Formats: sequence, C-alpha cells, structure tokens
Amino acid sequence: MAEDHETEALAQVYAAATPEELAAAYASWAATYDRETAEKGYCLPFVVTSWVARHVPPKAGPILDVGVGTGLSGPYMNALGYDRLSGLDFSEEMLSIARRRGTYGELVRAELGKTLPWNDAAFAAVFSAGVFTSGHAPASSLSELARITRPGGHAIFTVRDVIIETGGFSAKMTELEEAGQWRRIEESEPFRAFAIDEPEVLVKAFVFEVLG
Repeated sequence: MAEDHETEALAQVYAAATPEELAAAYASWAATYDRETAEKGYCLPFVVTSWVARHVPPKAGPILDVGVGTGLSGPYMNALGYDRLSGLDFSEEMLSIARRRGTYGELVRAELGKTLPWNDAAFAAVFSAGVFTSGHAPASSLSELARITRPGGHAIFTVRDVIIETGGFSAKMTELEEAGQWRRIEESEPFRAFAIDEPEVLVKAFVFEVLG
C-alpha cells in the first residue's frame, strides 16, 4: 500500500497544471513525504550541501534554502557549520514540518516566479535542490535568485535535465550571464536524483557567482 500511495502522490505532483494544484498535491503529501522519498533514495537535499560547502564559507552570511520543503537540508547544513539559514516554500504544510527541525531561523511562504519578499543582496548564497523540475518553478525564478544574492555570493541549484532547454533554463542562465548579473562557476554532469528508484530522473547542478 505504501508503494501505491507513493506512486499516487508523485503522480499528483507531476500532473499539477497550476500553482494551486501543485500546492494541494504537496499539502496532501507533506505528512508522509520524508519517509516515502527516503524509501526511493531521494538524495538531492543532501547532495546539494556538497556544492554549498565547496563554494560558500560557513560564516559567509545568511543563506536561503529555496524550495525548502520539509527542511531536509537544514540539519546537514548545520552540521557543516552553516547556522544562518532561511527557507522559502509555497506549501505551508511543508513549512510546518520544516519548522519542527529547528534549524532555520526564518521560514517564509513565497512562490517562485513572483517577486520574493527580500531586499536586493539579502543573502550570501542561495541554494535549491529538486525545485526546478517538470511542472514546478519557472526559469524566470532565476532572476529573483540573482537579485537577492549579494555580489560575490553564489546561486547553487539543480535543474531536471529534460527541461534545461525546453523549460527555458538554459536561455535564462545565458541571459543573466550576458547581462553581467552572474557568471557560471560550475556545471555538473547529469546525475540521478533518486539513488534507488526512478533511474530516468536525472538532474544537473549549476553554480553561479553573482556580480555587482
């Protein structure tokens, strides 16, 4: 039964055609999300911390977890010495679980693709794992991530391989580079988002340094 429910939950997420439908799908999944994704070997909230640790010193300043979900990255970021964490998500049910972890100083409900509720250059770095995938946040979100990251800071995020071109992510990344808003530091090879199931789900990690 767990496997059937898990498949249904993922199907609802992937089938969502509007932000409202996606929010409803995550609301119904929130209570069992951690266990079910762990059973599938979902690794992105943990793997992304490797890129953060590679490029961002622990005492660099405040860091934003974009699409924080249930806050899976938080305890591991804390263990690596990052203690000034904020998070955003558009699901209040997921944020409620993230709050229980006690590792985020600030958790805000916000929707990617719209103006985010932070000033320019508010963060030393922003990172996002598993958010830029089919039917989720649009490529236009990257402009806001660049805006709220301070010059010399880093934007670190994964993108599902099948939407890098078709979802406009490649074009948006290049647009921001050509506008002098950031420069590409690193781009990974495609790798699995799930260590156990879903072998066809591949992502790439990107690291940009934001420019003044």
